[in-house]
Amino acid sequence: MDLGLAGRVALVAASSSGLGLATARALAAEGAHVSLCARDPDRLARARAEVDACGPGRVLSTVVDLTDADEAAAWVDRTAEEFGALHVVVTNSGGVPFGPVDSFTVAQYRDAVEGNLLPHVSLALAAAPHLTAAGWGRIIMITSESVRQPHPGSGLSSVARLGVLGFVKGLVHTFGDAGVTVNVLAPGFHRTPILDVQYGDEVEQRLAEVARSLPLGRIGRAEDLGALVTFLASEQAAFVTGSVLVADGGNCRGIG
Repeated sequence: MDLGLAGRVALVAASSSGLGLATARALAAEGAHVSLCARDPDRLARARAEVDACGPGRVLSTVVDLTDADEAAAWVDRTAEEFGALHVVVTNSGGVPFGPVDSFTVAQYRDAVEGNLLPHVSLALAAAPHLTAAGWGRIIMITSESVRQPHPGSGLSSVARLGVLGFVKGLVHTFGDAGVTVNVLAPGFHRTPILDVQYGDEVEQRLAEVARSLPLGRIGRAEDLGALVTFLASEQAAFVTGSVLVADGGNCRGIG
């Protein structure tokens, strides 16, 4: 199936590893030009080489602190200027510490909002004029299944990321008939480096326990999410907007 992404310009935030890198690789494999960003220049350079090998499009990489709205906006503008347009914007952010809601200070909640809500806002606002000018666009915001099913170990995530949903519902009306769709991906457990940090030496044992609790019997691969992003970015997803797509192996069992 031709997804219609060849020659499109895609920007993927926090893309030096994990879900962001898998997304960038998937878009590049479809023939898109891809703009990457991260804070660590060495990891970013390795990611650029990986993505560049995935497809015929060009790859741009920029060191960016996404909590700095001016830096984020400058990266968006540079991407559009370098490639001559902007079509696909994948907003993404790093993780937050795990723990119940009552184990964090107000300052930690503030940091979580700065790092896991506001980057989505700043990138989307900066990208809006470029997408509207192109007359075709996709904004895909990667959050967490905690926006649909909060659980005791994800207190910060459940609170900070919920604001993304309200923002997206507003953007749907803002873009209206401009040819731009806006959707949220809410991934559950996927095998990414942050799980090694979370679980340490027990990572394989803990992930096996998680896998046994999921209807599919396994945790996700980063490539699974990358494939979903490319679909939402495609021509075939033109009538999908304002949605929240949960990708968690069946973990969220609530209706609605």
